[in-house]
Amino acid sequence: MDLDVFVTAHQAEWARLDGLCRRRRLSGAEADELVDLYQRVTTHLSQVQSAAPDPTLVGRLTSLVARARSAVTGARTAGWHDAGRYFAATFPAALYRTRRWWVPTALASLALVAVVAVWIAGHPDVRAAIATPEQIREMTRPGGEYEAYYSSHPASSFAAQVWTNNAWAAALCLVGGVLLGLPVLYALAGNIINIGIGIGVMAAAGRLDLFLGLLLPHGMLELTAVFVAAGMGLRLGWTVIDPGPRTRGAALAEEGRATIGMIMGLTAVLLVSGILEAFVTPSSLPTWARIGIGAMAEALFLAYVFAVGRRAHRAGDIGDVEEADRTDELPVAA
Repeated sequence: MDLDVFVTAHQAEWARLDGLCRRRRLSGAEADELVDLYQRVTTHLSQVQSAAPDPTLVGRLTSLVARARSAVTGARTAGWHDAGRYFAATFPAALYRTRRWWVPTALASLALVAVVAVWIAGHPDVRAAIATPEQIREMTRPGGEYEAYYSSHPASSFAAQVWTNNAWAAALCLVGGVLLGLPVLYALAGNIINIGIGIGVMAAAGRLDLFLGLLLPHGMLELTAVFVAAGMGLRLGWTVIDPGPRTRGAALAEEGRATIGMIMGLTAVLLVSGILEAFVTPSSLPTWARIGIGAMAEALFLAYVFAVGRRAHRAGDIGDVEEADRTDELPVAA
């Protein structure tokens, strides 16, 4: 092959293909021309590689073919439509689909919290092992550590701190599920013990009403988000053990995308709970009003899951990315 003659013969086609690849919009005729030129230049590249593999020309044509392939296949970029679809369908569908994991996780965790709280409240020796009597009095007295915690910083900075910490904990639960769910169980155990200790110590001091008045306004929504993250993390861990009829790789890819995709949604939920914790919990509103605001936020979230999520799930949304954005899978024998 005479490369000079070959380049001279096809230079115009390469230039035309390059020009079409640079355009943002193409007419129907131009789109057809783009596909035709892409196929021709792919053949040209093959001919050069097999007959006269000049490195400079091969590199040039390889780059042109790659850009043309992207133009032909129409790589999609995320936009506001994707964000709207995520919160309107994908996120609630994932919440509803995994309810059989996070709802039992929530119920079991709350039951264990009650067990720990009753045990601590009824055993002075256990409380003495946790802290000295002076320290416990400091924690439980009016204006003590438990009460002062929520007004120890300016509300805006406190909300940002709480949101960041909780979002990070939720993300660790979601991602940690791939390690057979062991990090998730560890995080849940710490959460259960901490809440149980608080309830038990305050109940023994006769100030359980104050503690619940401080915990419930934001805690209902915050704990629900944590339980969702833990439940989905455990589901991902179980997928490693039992992928079902899918291959383990396909199962982990599907469940992993859905699980990681929950981070953005749960971050938004935790942002709301952080705002409640910073502005509602320490406010001068009556206890019933503060708890009522928290209960309303929790009710709205559950309605979002079991009304919007159920509808989206029944419409075929499984909480994964859109089918066009998933990698293709080869058929395998059952």
